[in-house]
Amino acid sequence: MRLTEHLKGIEVFVTTADAGSFTAAAAQLNLSTSAVSKGVARLEGRLGTRLFERTTRSLSLTDTGEAFYRTCARILAELEEAETVLAAERQEPAGRLRIDVPVTFGKLHVLPLLLNFTEHNPRLRLHASFTDRFVDIIEEGIDLAVRIGSVDQLSNLLAHQQIGQERLIFCGAPQYLRQHLSIQHGNELDQFDCIMYGRADGSISPWLFTGPDGQIERRTMNGRIIVGSGEAQVQAVKGGYGISQLATWMIRDELQRGDLVEIMPHLSTPGLPVHLIWPRSRQLLPKVDTMLRFLSRHLTPLFLDNN
Repeated sequence: MRLTEHLKGIEVFVTTADAGSFTAAAAQLNLSTSAVSKGVARLEGRLGTRLFERTTRSLSLTDTGEAFYRTCARILAELEEAETVLAAERQEPAGRLRIDVPVTFGKLHVLPLLLNFTEHNPRLRLHASFTDRFVDIIEEGIDLAVRIGSVDQLSNLLAHQQIGQERLIFCGAPQYLRQHLSIQHGNELDQFDCIMYGRADGSISPWLFTGPDGQIERRTMNGRIIVGSGEAQVQAVKGGYGISQLATWMIRDELQRGDLVEIMPHLSTPGLPVHLIWPRSRQLLPKVDTMLRFLSRHLTPLFLDNN
């Protein structure tokens, strides 16, 4: 079978899945409802599997159809992107740009940059997701990701650039610290109200300490308050409910305003590295290359005073 027939079947399938019905898909493709229905049926016959669950009132993807849809949608998006780049009269950012960023870091520091970049690049269509889960960049069609953490296990299909490293400090609100004795040593922290970060599985992120030999030690504290959001953690500390260990990028403004005060600065500790990650195959696309340089230039200064 010719490649064009394969692609035609894929376009009909993806459009039907997006539209939610054969009739709506037919209107978008300028085909008859019967032609769309038969096109999907031929594709199912060729694949030897059912892609849709059909009832008289609804049309929904099967589990197999959902997996096939993700692959087909990505292929069509990449074909559209290739045409957009080739058709551009100038090498400028154009087409859809898919970016994934950590929730709190993304909202505080990346989103304002993305909006500024988009404003100055009108041919760009930005799709940004905010998630703290592990994202499979290749599988999910991500053009560029910001990741806080190790990249030791990265696929060789991916490239990365470290733009900085967190610095973790202990801090509290002035009103809380005035009501408690001065804290001088790390082994005194259990005497105070600790506000911890907790995950959905019930685990609690430990606090990090630099040992006498320079090695990082992890210590799980008995938290008075445990929250599953970095922003909520900051709010609890600002509210005077206890102390916490937080990354300086998270509380930069609060420290400058005096809403939070660093305690025991001798116990500040290097945290996780922060990277930009992207598929090697997309690096030469103007949209990816330009965004990489833009984010690197503007995010790196966040970490320059960490050492």
